[in-house]
Parts: sequence; C-alpha cells; structure tokens
Amino acid sequence: MAKTQLNVRVDEGTARAARERALERGMSVNRYIEELVRQDTGEVGHTFVEAAADFMKQYESVFAEEFGPDREGTSEGRR
Repeated sequence: MAKTQLNVRVDEGTARAARERALERGMSVNRYIEELVRQDTGEVGHTFVEAAADFMKQYESVFAEEFGPDREGTSEGRR
C-alpha cells in the first residue's frame, strides 16, 4: 500500500503521550497513530468480528458439545 505523508500539529503533552504509548507498545509513533485512526474508523473492530466468526465456525462443534441445549439443566451446563 502506498504511503502518504500527513503533518499534524499537536501540543507538547499530546506529542509526549503519543511517543510514550508508541514506545510502550513497541511501535513507531507513525504506526501508533495509524492504528488509532483505523480503530476510530472501525477497521480493527470489523477485522476482530470476522476473526471471531471464523473462530466460532471452526470450533462450533466443540462449543455445541460443551454448552449445547442437551447440557441445560445439568450442573455441568450451568458453569
């Protein structure tokens, strides 16, 4: 994907916070800001929901066996 440079002006406290959070997460400030924008636009949330749906599809039989309707009313079914 092609990159576009975007220059923004923020106060020193915001800049310091961005640098600190990026460092804590082991990423560049550019990557940190990019991820914040993606989260704000819902891209990350959409990706998470897709991954969760794939996971549930893959393990549907395991969940059905453990938590399915035939388990209701038993002590094991009420965990």
